[in-house]
Amino acid sequence: MGEVVLEARNLSRFYEVGGGLFRKPGVVKALQDASFRLEAGKTLAIVGESGCGKSTLARVVTMIEEPTAGELLINGKKAEAGSREMRQTIQIVFQNPYGSLNPRHRVGAILEEPLKLNTSMDAAERRRRAEETMERVGLRPEHYERYPHMFSGGQRQRIAIARALMLEPKILVLDEPVSALDLSIQAQVLNILSDLQGELDLAYLFISHDLSVVRHISDDIMVMYLGKVVEAGDAGTVFAAPAHPYTAALMSATPVADPERQKQRIMLTGELPSPLNPPPGCAFHPRCRYATDKCKELAPSMEAHADRQVACYHPL
Repeated sequence: MGEVVLEARNLSRFYEVGGGLFRKPGVVKALQDASFRLEAGKTLAIVGESGCGKSTLARVVTMIEEPTAGELLINGKKAEAGSREMRQTIQIVFQNPYGSLNPRHRVGAILEEPLKLNTSMDAAERRRRAEETMERVGLRPEHYERYPHMFSGGQRQRIAIARALMLEPKILVLDEPVSALDLSIQAQVLNILSDLQGELDLAYLFISHDLSVVRHISDDIMVMYLGKVVEAGDAGTVFAAPAHPYTAALMSATPVADPERQKQRIMLTGELPSPLNPPPGCAFHPRCRYATDKCKELAPSMEAHADRQVACYHPL
């Protein structure tokens, strides 16, 4: 086992919503008891439908929001929100390259800002680091003086990745980093991320709903449903033989580039339940064809099953 750079222990994040003069506020349990480990040089993919808690997990892991419960360890030490060590160890790349860059700043200023705030480098050192990092992500020196609106979506995402790398972090949280890009550009950005990981021994927490991308880049996978982890394990193992009925349904909807391989699409019935009013027992039971009375009454916990962890009374 490699060096564990990030460990989450029972991370939870709840939000109070609504409420009024005569009404108690409701509680949305956006993330419940998520536990995982991330090793240097490895990619852990977090997958699930919209609303499953993936982006909440990204915000909690980067301490943009503090957890309601549980703890986060970085290099074996408890993470502290806003600390310099936290910023220098873990950075985030957001989904939308159009919204995450300040349109009034030139690329050079955008890249140098983290160094101004967190280091004692002089202007020449900052510029040298910025230009080196631009080269790493495939940007040219002349891009330094340009504004974000002068670039394509793929180039903007490269700028966002370069900015995240400026403090030489060990961990990148990638929140749907290619979903806003064209397919051909997606491949280029994924190749850059792969090269950077090999070169810098970066650990990636890769959040995505696109399983064809996840299959290509992940070492381990964690499947979430309505704020909870339902299956976690080695990506190859989970893709080859998913154990949770929800994972199996997700995998069946993913196109496979193999005309010989027969795939049976597993159709999920019903809508994703409201996180404000989740069903009792296993949250997936209203959509699950294997559900029994026990599933409707008592939520399963994560248990070891066939080389992975799964929260299901009737694993496949």
